[in-house]
Amino acid sequence: MQLTRILTAVAALGLFSAALPAATPFVDAMPRAPALAPTPLPRGSIIPATGDSLPVANRVLVRKSERRLYLLRGTEVLRSYRVALGLNPEGHKEREGDFRTPEGVYRLVRRNPRSDFFLSMQVSYPDVQDVSHARRNGWAPGGAIMIHGLPNDPRKGHDYYATQDWTDGCIAVTNSDMLEIWMLVGDDTPIEIQP
Repeated sequence: MQLTRILTAVAALGLFSAALPAATPFVDAMPRAPALAPTPLPRGSIIPATGDSLPVANRVLVRKSERRLYLLRGTEVLRSYRVALGLNPEGHKEREGDFRTPEGVYRLVRRNPRSDFFLSMQVSYPDVQDVSHARRNGWAPGGAIMIHGLPNDPRKGHDYYATQDWTDGCIAVTNSDMLEIWMLVGDDTPIEIQP
């Protein structure tokens, strides 16, 4: 059932056009394990999806120094992912072309299923303070900061994208991680990007 729901979401994004089967005979015919009583998870542990529902994050946290993105519901960690950042990851983004990933509290304001990368979700950078700081210095603040997957037309090998900071200032994850983030994070979700 969970696989069917994921495939339906992928199909709705237009990422493939194959018709979904009504059931998967092999999987659906397998005996199900007996349900276990839920056990409380310690604070900060990863919460698994249960049954037919996916956990929904109400906050995203990025810790640049850890190269990690966390999906949170309250104080509980739902998921954690390795990220790649801008080519010049130290410090807050100040201007267009500095290859830095911004730091601060923003929102995820727009989804793009047809970007140059495998899915993307736009971060609301620059905010009023970012624009003001850039203008005081005679700079353009930059923009189009996204959480996204890998390039649709990769110019480097897989190992490069898996081990290097390679974006112009965005937050990049694997395509499978991006699909999960896309499904677990709603529109207008707050995102905090820490050093």
